[in-house]
Amino acid sequence: MMKKVLTIAGSDSCGGAGIQADLKSFSANGVYGMSVITAVTAQNTQGVFAVQDIDEDIIKAQIDAIFTDISVDAVKIGMVSKISTIEAIGGRLEKYKPSNLVLDTVMISKSGYSLLKPEAKTALITKLVPLATVITPNLPEAEEILKEVNSNIKEIKTVEEMDKAAKEIYKLGCKNVFLKGGHLEGEAIDVLYDGKELTHFYSKRIQTKNTHGTGCTISSAIAANLALGYSVKDAIQKAKEYITIAIKHSLDIGKGVGPTNHFYNLYKNAGMLDEE
Repeated sequence: MMKKVLTIAGSDSCGGAGIQADLKSFSANGVYGMSVITAVTAQNTQGVFAVQDIDEDIIKAQIDAIFTDISVDAVKIGMVSKISTIEAIGGRLEKYKPSNLVLDTVMISKSGYSLLKPEAKTALITKLVPLATVITPNLPEAEEILKEVNSNIKEIKTVEEMDKAAKEIYKLGCKNVFLKGGHLEGEAIDVLYDGKELTHFYSKRIQTKNTHGTGCTISSAIAANLALGYSVKDAIQKAKEYITIAIKHSLDIGKGVGPTNHFYNLYKNAGMLDEE
């Protein structure tokens, strides 16, 4: 039976991130995707230009519509920009108790647009982080989280500091912290902490500007793999393999930061690409 995964996130009008990236990532990783839209953004490869939040009653109604009809094998949460949105989602997920929940702590777009209102950071940490099977912050997001809880860690510049940060964030109540090290120089290193063991994931850095939606895409791939029954560690490893291919064959679309290629393997297998 096909596994079913729900994304709760914002819409990206250019299709590279947000709900659109999540649904593509779900499909590419072999699960059926469903969505609850939290906000509509006007954005393209050059930046985010406007955001309109969806009313919290509609967010609740979307979540109810899914859970009262369809079994949900995993949930991924992305952009949740304000306190009332976070509280609405948190309340519903406490009610329905999905077995796998991946929280992508979306805060700032690549172009610098704030996607999480400053006053909502505490709500994110207290209402959603404790519900998460895995949270997937990048280094700037991890620094913001640690700043919010008055941690002694101010900057994350080394792998050793990543290890310490992951352990510190784990104390906020999630089951696993997957700290993405893409902002470090040199080899791309990510850290997983499960409360007992630190695991480092190494991958070759791919030189491309086209990385729009990578955070959304890998967090959705992790959720898909958890729904398929993989352990957290294996779900992350498979998601990393997927995102590496998507970045390696990223699409030079638009005038700015282009998207990853979610369906590269599908297109290749269908004979739609030139042989390399």
